[in-house]
Amino acid sequence: MARTIDYGNMMHRAMRGLIRQVLGDVADHGLPGEHHFFITFDTKCEGVEVADWLLDLYPSEMTIVIQHWYDNLVVDEDGFRITLNFGDQPEELAIPYTAIRTFVDPSVEFGLRFETTEMDDEDEDDDEDAPMAEDVDPEPEEKPRGDAEVVSLDSFRK
Repeated sequence: MARTIDYGNMMHRAMRGLIRQVLGDVADHGLPGEHHFFITFDTKCEGVEVADWLLDLYPSEMTIVIQHWYDNLVVDEDGFRITLNFGDQPEELAIPYTAIRTFVDPSVEFGLRFETTEMDDEDEDDDEDAPMAEDVDPEPEEKPRGDAEVVSLDSFRK
């Protein structure tokens, strides 16, 4: 089989690196201005650490907000730890970057969405859960496209 460049996985690693860099800056210097984050993550992903009572409430996906009150934000190569307040009850969470499904900073209308691709058991390989990053406000879902078609612009000129 011919070697190919895996742009998709390279892009995903870069986007996770961007999240790591942003969170690292916030850990070092705090949130600047009106910046705040909504982070949705897969609670079943390997490496996620969440209190059992939160897992009971959010068995598959959870969204956290990093804004006014947070503590102990620690960022490393694989993910981050943070203490957040849930109804006056501080809880520590550990979230690997691979668990993140959306990362949004609404103060500047920036967002990323990672989706896992569903594959048949026969087609599974090491990259089966590789997310696809895209804008958080996507256009309505498009139907799969067929082969590309070349259109001459001359037909539209007067």
